[in-house]
Amino acid sequence: MDINNLIAIVKKKIEDEIVIEKILIEDKSFLHKKHQGNQKGKFHLKITIHSKELKNLNRIDGNKKIYKVIKKEMNLYIHSLQILIY
Repeated sequence: MDINNLIAIVKKKIEDEIVIEKILIEDKSFLHKKHQGNQKGKFHLKITIHSKELKNLNRIDGNKKIYKVIKKEMNLYIHSLQILIY
């Protein structure tokens, strides 16, 4: 999977399932290239989301909702995910 395709898929899935005002998804894989657990074809993403819906949930439930929406991508293509909700 190409990183740009992955970002587009993740963004669309989140936008389709969660009410958001703004979303930014960044590839942070370069920060982890030399880590022992780094796997080829697996990416490290940072998702910054402005969402009143998620902000009204506690942090764990907000993160769980995002993980549920992108479960397939997490299993196949994402090694690490950083989530910031504001």
